[in-house]
Amino acid sequence: MSSSEEVAGGKKTSWPELVGKSIEEAKKTILKDRPDVKTVEVFPVGTPVTEDLRFDRVRIFVDTVAEIPRIG
Repeated sequence: MSSSEEVAGGKKTSWPELVGKSIEEAKKTILKDRPDVKTVEVFPVGTPVTEDLRFDRVRIFVDTVAEIPRIG
């Protein structure tokens, strides 16, 4: 693990290398690194979330438009 990764009890707690990756790739990597994580939640940046600390949850915040917005 690089020095930029946070580690608690020998387990990874953040994934800076996933910035810019797809949501599915991020989820897959997180669950591979931490099989004890039960929930990976995806929210738009700025979404209010509870401040409770859960060691079985990872939150991903996204803000990119992936496709051309169209009427229809």
